[in-house]
Amino acid sequence: MTFIKSPITLAILTSIVASTTFAADTPINTAEQTIEVITIDGDFRSMSLQKTASSLSVIASDEISARNAQNLEEIIARTPNVNFSSGTQRARYYQIRGIGERSQFKEPINPSVGLVIDGIDFSSIGSIASTFDVEQVEVYRGPQGTRFGANAMAGMINITSSAPTDVFEGKVRLSAGNYDSYSAGLVLSGPATEKVNYRLAVEQYRSDGFIDNDFLNRDDTNNRDELTMRGKLAIAISKDLTLDITTFIADFDNGYDAFSLDNTRHTLSDQPGFDRQDTKALATKFTYQGLSDFTLETIISYADSALDYGYDEDWAYVGIRPAWEYSSEDHYFRDKTSATFELRALSEQGSEIFNGSTAWVTGIYFKQEKEDLLRQYTYLSSDFSSSFDSDNMAAFIQFDSQLTQQLSLTTGLRLERRNADYTDSEQLSFDPSDTMVGGKVVLSYQADENNLFYGSVNRGYKAGGANTEGSLPTELREFTAEYLWNYELGYKVNLLNNQAYVRSAVFYMDRDDMQVRTSFLQEREDGSTDFVSYLGNAATGTNLGLELEAGWQISPELEIYSAVGLLDTQYNGFIDADGNDKSGDEQAHAPSYQFNLGLNYQLSDHLRVNISVDGKDEFLFSDSHNEKSAAIEVVNMSMSYAKDDWQLKLWARNLFDESYATRGFYFGNDPRDGYSAKAYYQLAEPAVFGATFDYNF
Repeated sequence: MTFIKSPITLAILTSIVASTTFAADTPINTAEQTIEVITIDGDFRSMSLQKTASSLSVIASDEISARNAQNLEEIIARTPNVNFSSGTQRARYYQIRGIGERSQFKEPINPSVGLVIDGIDFSSIGSIASTFDVEQVEVYRGPQGTRFGANAMAGMINITSSAPTDVFEGKVRLSAGNYDSYSAGLVLSGPATEKVNYRLAVEQYRSDGFIDNDFLNRDDTNNRDELTMRGKLAIAISKDLTLDITTFIADFDNGYDAFSLDNTRHTLSDQPGFDRQDTKALATKFTYQGLSDFTLETIISYADSALDYGYDEDWAYVGIRPAWEYSSEDHYFRDKTSATFELRALSEQGSEIFNGSTAWVTGIYFKQEKEDLLRQYTYLSSDFSSSFDSDNMAAFIQFDSQLTQQLSLTTGLRLERRNADYTDSEQLSFDPSDTMVGGKVVLSYQADENNLFYGSVNRGYKAGGANTEGSLPTELREFTAEYLWNYELGYKVNLLNNQAYVRSAVFYMDRDDMQVRTSFLQEREDGSTDFVSYLGNAATGTNLGLELEAGWQISPELEIYSAVGLLDTQYNGFIDADGNDKSGDEQAHAPSYQFNLGLNYQLSDHLRVNISVDGKDEFLFSDSHNEKSAAIEVVNMSMSYAKDDWQLKLWARNLFDESYATRGFYFGNDPRDGYSAKAYYQLAEPAVFGATFDYNF
């Protein structure tokens, strides 16, 4: 396993274990300061993170603030074994334990990693994951077959924004940074009437971006112009019935000009692209507690998104090399709607079954999605259009059994049926359907208040489908459903009277009929090439590794925290489109190690410093070539001065301006060298820094 051979990983792991052991043996008096008890909200029932028999991370609002993270992509490195891919202006696709999609062009896709924001499913369209006024981000690693179903074969990211308050409060946030970046945000929350509480959060963010277009003499072709609005109502309709309403509006009007023929932040595009998303969404949750045996919850959501994505395919200008050059644009305009309905019953305390030993949850779920696409491409004789409709119906049940005072057993099952219908302007049509079964068995042992051991077996899945590229041969068009078995052992412990904690898990994942993105190059008449990607089934694959998170409140002034993820992945029996045997090769976007180290230090009553380091090993960009990212270590820092109702913060991400890539391709696209095949990269954000002012009233 490659991650065991890494000296950096071993050093990090050893230091964490050593510091934890030292903490356990060091008698210090820190009764005045304890580690905060974190509650997770994304599962069927709210419960303590430290007592949850699963590998998951929570990124709290104070961590988001310390990095001045504007979007989920800027804070996700805090969690082990989670990666993301670009190829877009904002990260739209995430990978957990090496599994997850990396792009979408013509074809509809089935997400492996789900993204839910305030109960609304935004899987595979996660660019709008703004972190303004977010309470916490929960990252569930491994299949969530019982709770979330088909969109969560590898895991789920659940984002919860702040809730309405019983008393009035408000906040103004102003921020400015390099690259002509600035933002302004407003939060208002409180009681509207005796039975209605509200919360309104609005933020506008703008930045010129990190790219200079030398041909157009502009520095804003990769700009960001992002508006987020969120409204919440908490209504006590009666003593037994409550209604929670969330409205969500996101208008992201961003440029996209990220790839350079010279692999720098200087581009030559004469027709820069765009990456826009206009979303309007609504979610309602009814909770009825008037029954003696169980609580009824009804959750309804609707989202309507216009997603526009386009790029200058040649990354150059007319005249760069006459007689050799080509000029092409590729634009995709998607309209996507999603409606969900979930009804579930949760047993009340005192109404457990099986002699009072077993709490239960059962319910039904419906989801209807519609996606219409218009593609405008230079090399098409006419515009391409397609329509993809899908319906998901599921039933689920979960039992939480207390076998003894310390031993508990959780079993869950989900049966899901998916029907889809696809048609396009090239007269292609298909109507795939899948019946899928997922679930879990979790045995946990709470040795005492501070020590939890668990073992689990989980099964996840995602539906099959078909490719829509007309030039694909028949045998490459369809792919089948993928299944994943996850075997996991975990241990969580609180130390030093809750001054320190450790959360650890080891896992082995067995993947069957893997859906793998690969590609081939189709040569045009002018000698240039067309990059054609598609999805296919590899035979099997394995993903195994370790996840470790630890924290220690050494004193009231000093807190340290850390996270490490180790991962080893490989294909078995995978033959790619060119006939190459990929058996034994590592999977794409699956670094063998990732880590985060950080500290918070209270210099005085008003002054606080945060320093953190994110690192990850090199990883393959794709299954279709051998180009890799570089191993990196990125330093982030912030210093906050807070007094009374205001706070001023100076912050920096990627403090030492580490240059590294988040997406990579290998093909010929430069007429100056005769279209010789080589690697091209999309670079991550460079050093960004600024100041943020918060005023609470």
